[in-house]
Amino acid sequence: MTEADDTQRINSMRLEVANLKEKNERLSRALMTARDQIGGLQEQIERISKPPATLATLVSADEKTGEVEAVVGTRIMRLTTAPNFDFDGAVVGQQIRIDDQLIAVAPAGFARTGTLASVLELVGDDRALVGADAGQEHLLRLAGPLRSGVLKPGDTVSVDLRSGFALERLTRSHVEQLFAPEIPDVSYDDIGGLDSQIELVRDAIELPFRHPELYRDYGLRPPRGILLYGPPGCGKTLIAKAVARSLSTNSDRQTYFISIKGPELLNKYVGETERHIRAIFARARDLATQDVPVVIFFDEIEALFRTRGTGISSDVETMIVPQLLAEMDGVESLDNVVVIGASNRADMIDPAVLRPGRLDVRVRIERPSRRQARDIFAKYLTADLPISSQLVERAGSREGAVKMMIEAALDRLYATDSSTALFDLHLAGGGTRRVFLADLVSGAMIAGTVERAKKRAIKDALTGDGNGISTHHILEGVGEEIQESTDLAATTTPDEWARTVGLRGQEVLRVIPLEEKQ
Repeated sequence: MTEADDTQRINSMRLEVANLKEKNERLSRALMTARDQIGGLQEQIERISKPPATLATLVSADEKTGEVEAVVGTRIMRLTTAPNFDFDGAVVGQQIRIDDQLIAVAPAGFARTGTLASVLELVGDDRALVGADAGQEHLLRLAGPLRSGVLKPGDTVSVDLRSGFALERLTRSHVEQLFAPEIPDVSYDDIGGLDSQIELVRDAIELPFRHPELYRDYGLRPPRGILLYGPPGCGKTLIAKAVARSLSTNSDRQTYFISIKGPELLNKYVGETERHIRAIFARARDLATQDVPVVIFFDEIEALFRTRGTGISSDVETMIVPQLLAEMDGVESLDNVVVIGASNRADMIDPAVLRPGRLDVRVRIERPSRRQARDIFAKYLTADLPISSQLVERAGSREGAVKMMIEAALDRLYATDSSTALFDLHLAGGGTRRVFLADLVSGAMIAGTVERAKKRAIKDALTGDGNGISTHHILEGVGEEIQESTDLAATTTPDEWARTVGLRGQEVLRVIPLEEKQ
């Protein structure tokens, strides 16, 4: 065999070795793929054949003994745990997985569904009394996240009645906004024309909070509450807000102002309104324990605490009024809590609410006189606003221009001539009473007049017809108010107009707009 043959043979063997190596690698890869597929199939078989796990609610866990107490269905059972059970991640009220041998395997998170209930009272650090539908009350354990002091009476929680746990605190905007304490941004300086009424309110509310030792020395009890009543739009709500603001800013203690609008609290379900009232006072007492003043303001109070036995609507007030009386006169103290009620229909409020010891102080907010109206105008029409340069030049100063506009508006508002005559009221006694715009003036009307004037001045500035507020803008605003007041006659009953104008004890038979009479 020649050397060439040997070389050819060696090359052939090398090629064969390379082919065999490549086949070996392909076979190795195929075996590895088969092994992975077999492993995946085994995992699927194990997962499919795994027995079902039961979810239970954890009551307690003892890492030393390796056991847990859990609510399984409706039974409380003590179960052993798997060797790798995560005790550090287990929280009371949480769900845990249990295998077919009733062995706790692992924590499984909190339930995300449940029944809504309202917290009535906290019992210790780990339990709460809650109210559910149909007036039912339940004493439940608190889940771990709720045991850090985040719950207050009146809060809404998600509960699992089967396991007996309150699981989660929920924020319901349409309910929680009734209880959310706030500090208003209205001060006494923002209120015009009510100096004497403000002084009465401050004497009744602020003195006991600022000088409690003097009240104790003289044996005086701070008033439980005050009633602000009178025509609408005359500053009742502003005074209540200013009280809370003054108590907060003029002392080193924070003040809470809980504003409750009467109609918002009414609920068609029996007992729900009373429950909300209990929750409001419970929240106020809780805040007051921090030695801070708490003001509960009931706006439109006649909507809630109407005279009982009138036969109007479903007579729900027969239960709502006693609930308020029980909260104000109950065994539980109402220290540092003041109730302020505002109403333009004081005749509809139950007399029991108004007796001494409840709403002790009653302050009537009358319609503003000319002097008071001037003060109110000065709050809204100020020298720092854009004012017509022609008017400023004629008046000599910006302050003088403002005074000219105010006096022109007052002359029109308080004139008693045909230009401001609105209606004739026919009285039961046979007489007639003519109603002028001056009989309907209110702080809200004055604020609306100035607002209309500002809008007209802006329009004129955009079209190039003016460079600020002028007298004719103010008078046009007054004219619009006259027109709107006239239009109201068609939608208001005679009795309502009698109360609006202030005809006490006189019955109105008919209201005749002067345009109709002519």
